[in-house]
Amino acid sequence: MIPDPTHALIVIDVQNGFCPGGNLAVPGGDEIVPGINALMDGFAHVILTQDWHPSGHSSFASSHPGKAPYDLVEMPYGPQVLWPDHCVQGTEDAAFHPDLRSHMARTIVRKGMNPAVDSYSAFFENDQKTPTGLDGLLRTLGVTRLTMVGLATDFCVNFSAVDAAKLGYAVTVQESLCRAIDLDGSLTAARQGLQAAGVSLA
Repeated sequence: MIPDPTHALIVIDVQNGFCPGGNLAVPGGDEIVPGINALMDGFAHVILTQDWHPSGHSSFASSHPGKAPYDLVEMPYGPQVLWPDHCVQGTEDAAFHPDLRSHMARTIVRKGMNPAVDSYSAFFENDQKTPTGLDGLLRTLGVTRLTMVGLATDFCVNFSAVDAAKLGYAVTVQESLCRAIDLDGSLTAARQGLQAAGVSLA
C-alpha cells in the first residue's frame, strides 16, 4: 500500500537528552522508540525535530545567576521556564536516541539555535514570529495532515501541534507515543490547549 503523500509523521525531539540518563530526562522517554519506528513505514514523509542549543543558551538556568532549573523568568518574548543545560550542539546529549530509525527522515528540523530565544515548536521559535522553515517545506510537499509523536507531550509536542493547527493542518497527537514532563500540572493544561486548538488526541 502506497502511503498518503498528503500525510506526514512529525517525530519531536527523540534525543538522548530527553531519555533516561539524559540531562533533561522525560520519564519513560525511551519507551516510545519502538512504536515510533514501527509507524514510519506507513508515511510518505517522516520529519524529525532536534533540540540543538548553543552552549550558554538563554533558556539554561546556568545562564542566570541565582536561578535554578524550572524557575520561571520573563524574557523579551514572554515567560520562559529555565532548564538544565541540555541538547548542546554536537554533544551525545543532543544526538537522537540510538535505536530511533533516524535514517528514515526526509529532513531534520533543528530548533533552539538562537542563543537568545528558546524554541519548543517545530514551526516557530518562542517569540511566535521566527519560523523554522518547516511550514514552507510541508506546503511544498503538498502535506495537509500531520501525526505527531515524541517528547515532551506538554512542551515541544504541544507547542508544535497547536502551531500546526493554527497554520491550517489537520493534526493528530498520538499520545501513546509521547511522554510528558508534567511540570506543575503542565500536562493537563497542554491537553486542554490541544483540544481547544482542534488537535485530535489518539
